[in-house]
Amino acid sequence: MPIATPEVYNEMLDRAKAGKFAYPAINVTSSQTLHAALRGFAEAESDGIIQISTGGAEFLGGQHNKDMVTGAVALAEFAHIVAAKYDITVALHTDHCPKDKLDGYVRPLLDISAERVARGLNPLFQSHMWDGSAETLADNLAIGQELLAKAVAAKIILEVEITPTGGEEDGVTHEINDELYTTVDDAIRTAEALGLGEKGRYLLAASFGNVHGVYKPGNVVLRPELLKDLQAGVAEKYGKASPFDFVFHGGSGSTAEEIATALENGVVKMNLDTDTQYAFTRPVVDHMFSNYAGVLKVDGEVGTKSKYDPRTWGKAAEAGMAARVAEACANLRSTGTKLK
Repeated sequence: MPIATPEVYNEMLDRAKAGKFAYPAINVTSSQTLHAALRGFAEAESDGIIQISTGGAEFLGGQHNKDMVTGAVALAEFAHIVAAKYDITVALHTDHCPKDKLDGYVRPLLDISAERVARGLNPLFQSHMWDGSAETLADNLAIGQELLAKAVAAKIILEVEITPTGGEEDGVTHEINDELYTTVDDAIRTAEALGLGEKGRYLLAASFGNVHGVYKPGNVVLRPELLKDLQAGVAEKYGKASPFDFVFHGGSGSTAEEIATALENGVVKMNLDTDTQYAFTRPVVDHMFSNYAGVLKVDGEVGTKSKYDPRTWGKAAEAGMAARVAEACANLRSTGTKLK
């Protein structure tokens, strides 16, 4: 199955952890960006993760009646069909979901997958993210416990963000300051609340200076070596080596050295959105500027249909984004690691 089963998704994550590589997790907002992500993975011979944020799901739901669940379900169903044409395996994931959107996004999606599993089918998504970074850690973990139990029942892996990632994504904003670093105590409290696998598998988005978006050098101080301290601190208390499967948020614009350090310390998933957005849009801009008279009916002329046909510039956009996805696979060492 091109869309990972729960068992295969677990295998993917285990292979990444053991091999010290990570899967690019690519945000998509349309059928075309979905194809771009799938194409990039296929060209790199890498498996991967495709994810949909709350804003992306709302956009996918259509502007007439903006509904996140409709948008997410529609794209997931579409992905289950078209992914069959690509010789790779992908997992479907939902990105950042804060507390005020749980009832309109993650909880209904968990219910949909639970109902599918009850009928002997696989879940619609393979993982969902709970972003409680705006809450107190106690409240964050209490909600995490509830969602983890529901995720386990639906054969889904939960991703949790326990401390803030800087910048802004889909209306969730955190300042860029010294609070963007998870402590060993934070990690221990997470293990106490969510367990280390016995209560269900989860991915941990810890903070080591991560910021959404791309910033000029010097504005963001990443400390991926901090992840080693978190692993060691929890391992010492619980006797389980390298206990966490980490997620690297704010991955766009990171250096090769920062990525390599993160991989060595247990990162199995890295989110990319800003860089792939630009890679998709840049060829479109080039086409519009290069074919100005063709895409516009200038001075009463009729324009050139082949230039303003969305398929023309859409193909260039897909190719640009696919190339950036393949580059991410190389950076994360997942190139050539697809399941056989």
